[in-house]
Formats: sequence, C-alpha cells, structure tokens
Amino acid sequence: MTQTVAVLGTGKIGEALLSGMIRGGWRPAHLLVTTRRGDRARELRTRYGVESVTNAEAAKNADILILAVKPQDMGTLLDELAPHVTAERLVISAAAGITTAFIEERLAERTPVVRVMPNTPVLVDEGMSVISAGGHATAAHLATAEEIFGGVGKTLRVPESQQDAATALSGSGPAYFYFLVEAMTDAGILLGLPRAQAHDLIVQAAVGASVMLRDSGEHPVKLREAVTSPAGTTISAIRELENHGVRAALIAALEAARDRSRELASGNG
Repeated sequence: MTQTVAVLGTGKIGEALLSGMIRGGWRPAHLLVTTRRGDRARELRTRYGVESVTNAEAAKNADILILAVKPQDMGTLLDELAPHVTAERLVISAAAGITTAFIEERLAERTPVVRVMPNTPVLVDEGMSVISAGGHATAAHLATAEEIFGGVGKTLRVPESQQDAATALSGSGPAYFYFLVEAMTDAGILLGLPRAQAHDLIVQAAVGASVMLRDSGEHPVKLREAVTSPAGTTISAIRELENHGVRAALIAALEAARDRSRELASGNG
C-alpha cells in the first residue's frame, strides 16, 4: 500500500480501523493519526508504530482522510481541514448522521467523499460497515473504502438515501441484541439461575443462532420453526412474545432510529 492514510479521531472505532489496516498489510510508515492528548499519541506510537500529527498536517500529507470523530465535532474539524484539502484527496466519513453533501460543501470543489456507517463489532473484526458514495466519489474510491473497512468485518454498498435505514438496522443493531440479552438474562435469574450461568447460556445461544443464520442461508422463520415443536416450550414463549407486541415494538423502534438519524442529518439534533 503506497498511499498515506490519516485517521482523524482515534477513539475505539478509529483505533479499530488503524489496527485492521495494519493487519491487512498497510505499513505503519504510511499511516498517520490525530489525537487531542499527548499520552494517547504516545500510546498509539508504542502500540502500532504510527506518527501522530495535527489535523492540518494530516490534510496536507495524507492521500486518504478518515474522519472518525463525533458528529457534533465534524463542523469544527472540517473548518480546520478546509484550507488544506484538495480535490485529489479522498475523504471518508465514519460519523453518524453526517451527509456527504455536508462535507462536500465545506471542502474544495469536487472533493470525493465516501460516507461509511460502521458498527461497534468492528472492535472484534465482526463489524458491518455500510458504504455510500458522495457526488464526486468513483467506483475506485468506494473500493478503497471497502478495502479499509473490510479489514474489520463486512461491507455493504447502498445509495446514500438508504443510510438512515441502514443506521437503524446495522449501526444501532448491536445495542438491540445487548438489550435482548440483558432482558433474557434477567428472566433466567427470575427462573432461578445464577446471573453468570444465565448470561453464558444466552450469549452462547445468540452466538450459535447468529452463525446458523449466517452460514445456513435459511430464512429465520424456517430456523425458528425447526425449534418450535407442537405444544412445546418454544411455541409457548413465542405466543407470549406475540401477545406482548414484541414484533411490532421492534418495527416501531427501528422506525424511530431511522427518524432520529434523519433529524441528525438535517441538523436538527
């Protein structure tokens, strides 16, 4: 890899991308990071052998800029980068709810921008990153983003108009599963199991079910029906889930997440 990549914002997601790129063959000499704290810069240098620079230096020297900052910090960061970013740079945003148009308007004309919505399982190389092209991004730019984010999981291209829906399903998706695991663990305690045992049982059930969904290619209804014996325990539980409107609640929850993503994108956050 001969291009230089700068990761601006080295929180958990930024560091996960940095680690994934190095494991994928990017040389530390071609990677730059920015951070607000000197101790963090030293930590990253020790751990990965990468140089910490200012935002302006990153914009001047990197071919690819990955903006991994919080959405509320994006405007200030772009103001700082704008004098130094040319249309030859590729800008990749990993900030939730920030549109490519928002970024394009603040940088040099025809700057290629790619919007990516990763989720937190990138921290364990099992993420899903949803990728969309801005108005000036080419297929080659999208392929570069896929190469970078593919090092920490899977990628999926969608039109930017679908990013809010993808954020609701995938970006926030892990939190819904954690919520379900939390509730099911509490149920296990109510049924008389120690918390640790209830947790282990539920987590392994979740892992096993996820692998079966991914690897079997079967529809989830078919997999569920395979566990649902006539007059058995599973159908009794499913009946209660339906009686309490769990399916409708999940649909409403994802609609609310999509709507909130739209609000953030429109600047009404």
